[in-house]
Formats: sequence, C-alpha cells, structure tokens
Amino acid sequence: MAILTRQKIQDYYAEFKSIPITFHKELIQITGLQAKQVILKCASDFFPCVIYSTSFEEAKIVASNKSGLMEKLKETNNSASIKFCFKAPATGEQVAFLVSARVTGLAPYDAGPDMSMFTLQFSQRPPDDLIEIVGRIIEANKSFNRRKNERIAITPETLRKMHFTAKEIGVTIDGVPRRCLLRDISFTGARLVMLGISKFLINKSITIKFDFDEPLESYSINGKSIDVEKVAERNDMVVLNMEYSDPVPMAYKVRLSDYLNTARTDTRASRHASAGNSVSAPADPSDPAVPGA
Repeated sequence: MAILTRQKIQDYYAEFKSIPITFHKELIQITGLQAKQVILKCASDFFPCVIYSTSFEEAKIVASNKSGLMEKLKETNNSASIKFCFKAPATGEQVAFLVSARVTGLAPYDAGPDMSMFTLQFSQRPPDDLIEIVGRIIEANKSFNRRKNERIAITPETLRKMHFTAKEIGVTIDGVPRRCLLRDISFTGARLVMLGISKFLINKSITIKFDFDEPLESYSINGKSIDVEKVAERNDMVVLNMEYSDPVPMAYKVRLSDYLNTARTDTRASRHASAGNSVSAPADPSDPAVPGA
C-alpha cells in the first residue's frame, strides 16, 4: 500500500464516498484482502462471512442464515460489526479493523437456499486504511477512463518510481519471442524500440510482459501493433506502437494511476517552491504534469 497524506484520504472520502468496489479474484489479490479472516461480529458472537463489495458507506456480505445469525440480529436490533483484514503486498504487513454497522437489507443468494446477502450500512466513517485501499482502486479506474492516452516517458526516474525491474522487456510478436526497450507507456498501449523491418511488424498480435517490484508483480498484456516509426540513422531499428486489448490488468491501472498522481503532486510542489523564490513567475498551465507525456 502506498502511504497517502491525510488530505488525499479526505479527498478520496469526499469524492468516492458512495462508489462500491466488488471483490472478485483479481481485486482480492491487488488489495491483499484476507478473505478467510473477514467475519461478522454480532454482540459477543462471531459469524463467518464472505465480503462481496464495499464502499465507504456500506458493505455487502454473504453469510448463512441458518447459523444463528438471524436470531442474534433480532437481539441486537440489527446492529453488528464487520471485521476487515488486509495484507500489504509490498511489505506483508497485516492490518485489521472493525467497522460498526447496521443490517439494512437481506436478499437470497444464488450459492444455496441457506445463504443470504446482507447489506450493512456503516454507523461511522470507516478507518483511513479502508479509505486508502478502496480509494486507490476507484481512482485507478477513473484515471483509466479520463487519462487513458496520457503517455509516461520511460526514463531512469520513471523506472525507479514505478519500480520496473528493467527497461529492457520481453515481447512475443506473432508467437516469436523478441527483446525490446520501452520508450513510453499509457493505460492503453506502449511504444517499443526494437530491431526489425517496418513492413514485417505492422498489424501483428503482440504480448508484452511487465515485471515490477515493490510489490513484486509480473503480468502479460495482449495487444496489436498499430503503426511503426523508423529510428533516425538506424535502418535496422524501429519504434513500434502497441495498442492493448481488453481487459487491461487492474494492477497495471493502479500502478500507472499512483505514478501519475505522484508526478502531478511533485510538479505542483515544485512550481509552488519556484513561485516562492521568484518575484513574478507564474506557472505555465500548458506545462505537462508528467515528464515526456
């Protein structure tokens, strides 16, 4: 998990308060959710449950309606607490917390006649840890939609900040393994510098493999080559423009979103510092927020 400022967490809460995320397999892995340790506490009793979704206002869980939970909810006037548990992928550090809630909805669930989906309305603002974890996912999806064509130039600085293991990466073009250098990446594609002849690289199926650390991640993205540019004074080298095919891995969206937001924050801080040391040096609003974008 990235360490966010209190202001950023406040912004997440204000902007994304009512937006839920659903814990499918990929999202469980990215967030580090410890699904087996999520439980519902009702009075002094604990009931196993499966977390289906959550926002900053409510959560939906799946639990057995034959476990004594229904009777216990009657005793507590539908009051309960849900225990969340996450493990940070980068550090392995585990964080767990209870959120007080009130059961406001109940519906049958397809898993079986004894299973129901419970809607829990939070009685208070959830802990900052939950806001950070859920907020980063929602922000990454919004960044993907709003900034999908914004390019990040691959420099020693971006390699370090995004935690690439190397600038040279592996691709497979029409089933043939190749090596190349990243020139830039975006949410929807990448540009690659490689040896080759332009006419043999147009409209080819491509799989690109990314390797990162902090946290350690490795995944492949499929796509196709949409155009090829020649490299000046190098007839044997080209820049290949790759467009990703859906779906783009969520972990990739989160990593790019985190970098872009950090870069913009750093740029604003730099401009503020420069303005403080200058008599009249307003920031140029046309300056790109990301180097090489």
